[in-house]
Amino acid sequence: MEGNSKSTSLFHRPRCLAAAAPGGKAKLTHPGKAILAGGIAGGIEICITFPTEYVKTQLQLDEKANPPKYRGIGDCVKQTVHGHGVRGLYRGLSSLLYGSIPKSAVRFGVFEYLSNHARDEAGKLNSTRGLLCGLGAGVMEAVVIVCPMETVKVKFIHDQSSANPKYRGFYHGVREIIRTQGIRGTYQGLTATVLKQGSNQAIRFYVMTSLRNWYKGDNPNKAINPVVTGTFGAIAGAASVFGNTPLDVIKTRMQGLEAHKYKSTLDCAVKIMRHEGVRAFYKGTVPRLGRVCLDVAIVFIIYEEVVKVLNTVWKTE
Repeated sequence: MEGNSKSTSLFHRPRCLAAAAPGGKAKLTHPGKAILAGGIAGGIEICITFPTEYVKTQLQLDEKANPPKYRGIGDCVKQTVHGHGVRGLYRGLSSLLYGSIPKSAVRFGVFEYLSNHARDEAGKLNSTRGLLCGLGAGVMEAVVIVCPMETVKVKFIHDQSSANPKYRGFYHGVREIIRTQGIRGTYQGLTATVLKQGSNQAIRFYVMTSLRNWYKGDNPNKAINPVVTGTFGAIAGAASVFGNTPLDVIKTRMQGLEAHKYKSTLDCAVKIMRHEGVRAFYKGTVPRLGRVCLDVAIVFIIYEEVVKVLNTVWKTE
């Protein structure tokens, strides 16, 4: 009975990092390495993919009642470049970059910590446990990093698209938001953000874990080519987009400069449905799909490659 309860625990304590590798058992990634590799991957990825994030956010903020300022993705890019130059597509990058590095670091650090305690005796992580570990990582990154980071980013982008922008830069913007709205001003849409990030990472890590297990078969230490990792990442990213775009739309509305129009996350959802219809929940899906697939593919490729390098210079076994 005692041995049975130990083996059936969902998050049991791993034997040790050193004991996981010999005899065909899967090697475990030290959480410290995951934090460092995740931070590096997140910083590089956001510099590459930010323009699509900018367009997605602009389209979501472009409510029908305004009336619409943009006729579509191409028109949004055209107007932005015409009014602010190519650099206009990178407005708000600083706030997202400052948050992207710790966000990715927390995500992978927490995931590896949880997954190291959720693996079976052979060091294998099944899909269900991968989903739960991803959920935990997503909730943690939402509370610690994503909500304040995304709130500031959306306010910046919304401010820059107004007739008279009031934020002169990242630190000035943060100071103004806190001065006028308090710390709560950086935590608007927390519920929607937790739901979005939790479901996001649950879906992505579930898909990645399933695909990795399928690819590796009976050899848990089988090397995965970066191209294969990127393909798996893109599939995981696409799955998460179709799974939670409505939550992303609600989160963006709750964090915009006109967030005061909504009493709560539920009120925001009801008003969008009532005034704009179901299609409004999928506004910005195309640019988001392109960004997320590229985003997740890049992050997982860089993360895995950096971990390989760290394994050669940072011995944790």
